[in-house]
Amino acid sequence: MEILRQRREHWHGPLTACAAAMAVLAAVSVIGLAVDDRTLLGQAVWLKPVKFAVSFGLYAITLAWMVGLAGRFRRALWWLGTVVVGGFVVPEISAIVFQAARGVRSHYNVSTPLDETVFMVMGGAAYLGWALTFALGVLLVAQRRVDRPMAWAIPLGLAVSLAGMSVGYLMTAPTPDQAQALTDGMSLDVIGAHSVGAPDGGAAMPVTGWETGAGDLRVAHFVGLHALQVLPLVAIGLRLLSRRFTALAGAATRTALVVVAAFGYAGLTGLVLWQAQRGQSLLQPDALTLTAAAALAGLVATATALVLAVARPSGRHVTAAAGSGR
Repeated sequence: MEILRQRREHWHGPLTACAAAMAVLAAVSVIGLAVDDRTLLGQAVWLKPVKFAVSFGLYAITLAWMVGLAGRFRRALWWLGTVVVGGFVVPEISAIVFQAARGVRSHYNVSTPLDETVFMVMGGAAYLGWALTFALGVLLVAQRRVDRPMAWAIPLGLAVSLAGMSVGYLMTAPTPDQAQALTDGMSLDVIGAHSVGAPDGGAAMPVTGWETGAGDLRVAHFVGLHALQVLPLVAIGLRLLSRRFTALAGAATRTALVVVAAFGYAGLTGLVLWQAQRGQSLLQPDALTLTAAAALAGLVATATALVLAVARPSGRHVTAAAGSGR
């Protein structure tokens, strides 16, 4: 946990403040869930602000920590992080809260000029957020870190997270029915969808709101996006476990395991995206999906076993062991 404690004072200020604001917004939105009984597409209108506030909060605090680790390009990273807050997080979450307060859809809504403008603002913010996250990733990769596993976890986490963000663009494209209607000159209230194989708003899981009767692109979007947190946590977890397990003592071994985890996590993101694009609910995998999942799990388990089989304890552990045997 030293990596968290040593540089906390260097965490990016605006991103840290943004994360705190998202925590407050999430709490206020939870109150909204309790006092406002309006629903939209079968879900409480304040559920989306809760989910996005939590997601943006995690995104902001993770980037704030990553920027705090930097020893080079600190000024450029500071400005990029600040623009992330002002150009990406604030416009998008503001649009979501504004539409929730009105009781109308925020995503895909082009029913009125105001709604179309709000959706365009969200789209522009999302594109800017992707570009800024990519730029932050490039500068963070160029850092010299002492902990080699974390040096791999951060860029790999950012790469998979960017892929998860990109899934959002698939949702904004017209569905086949919408595309045909537009070709026929019809005016639509909604362009885009997160469901595949059925209209949005069908039976859904609690809390996440993911469709249970159709494919849902939001699953892959969510899974991929949070690689930003998962892979650094893997590196931290391996470092803590190395104090108890000699096989994890070497930085090379932990680095290899981080890479295996990254490819496994990227594979999981691709798997749930493929499942959704086939119109299949996350909770109703067919034999083909289960076979692919088993193959992915087998590959990750085999790679992990191979890494541990060739692991060698670090010199510090070897010396300690030799001394104890005298």
